[in-house]
Amino acid sequence: MPKIRFHMSDGQVKEVEAPNGETILQIALDAGIPMEHACGGNGFCTTCMCKVKQGMENLSPRNDREENMGVMTDPDRLSCQAQIQGDVEVEVIEY
Repeated sequence: MPKIRFHMSDGQVKEVEAPNGETILQIALDAGIPMEHACGGNGFCTTCMCKVKQGMENLSPRNDREENMGVMTDPDRLSCQAQIQGDVEVEVIEY
């Protein structure tokens, strides 16, 4: 099972296992990691933006919703749209 490491703004790092195909946002919420998601995880805002520190190749390709919201360059991804397919490290952005 893939592992995802969340780097929090307070310096904490939390590592959790998650099934392939799950979104970064859902993994965070299931693990009790606070991540903003004003649109309910539907890709219509950018409040769940995260920065991928490692493992960009282990995420689903950027989709139309991300591109429509202007999220078009690495390392930025919308956590509600990025599905894991292997180990990933992300920095949680707090607004």
